Amino acid sequence: MELQLQSLKAGESAGLIQVSDATFGRPFSESLVHQVVTAYLAGARAGTHAQKTRSQVRGGGAKPFKQKGSGRARAGTIRSPLWRKGGKIFAAVPGDYSQKVNKKMYRSAISAILSELLRQERLLVVDSFSVGSPKARELLAKLTAANLSNVLIVTDNVDANLELAARNLINVEVTDSRHADPVSLVGFEKVLMTVGALRQFEEVLG
Repeated sequence: MELQLQSLKAGESAGLIQVSDATFGRPFSESLVHQVVTAYLAGARAGTHAQKTRSQVRGGGAKPFKQKGSGRARAGTIRSPLWRKGGKIFAAVPGDYSQKVNKKMYRSAISAILSELLRQERLLVVDSFSVGSPKARELLAKLTAANLSNVLIVTDNVDANLELAARNLINVEVTDSRHADPVSLVGFEKVLMTVGALRQFEEVLG
């Protein structure tokens, strides 16, 4: 299939490029995309809540008082769960919220997302995109001229100047094709992609 190559400069003709039907012509599957997006968000959860058991609490190595004669209940350690500052009986452990998604499902979901972005005219493909210096105002000027405000910029390789320029801009994110995730692809109003990144997607997803 053919895709219109966009030009960010008014009055210039960008032409057409051939793209793979397997990557950009796949029907949209809401259930598949939902499952992959949910799994991606679940995998990002920290799950750092934790408590200590009696064996993990520091101290308590000596018997606090003798076994008999004190009139109190016998005790072998001050770190018993029955004692103040002791360990927890059923201590919380760090949680793992990750969900299993195989590679075929993930690639199919990314292809479905890219295809739907193309159908909704939210995917803009340009020959190249870069800035001369790591200045936010320079990148903002280029995006404003192209009437783009909420945009994900996907390049074929890491551009340090572009990443630094976008770091302080709201609703602007820069990534390369290898690290483009489903949440970012569906979350931005527009996706600006270079031809090099497009070819890399075709190579991996095709």
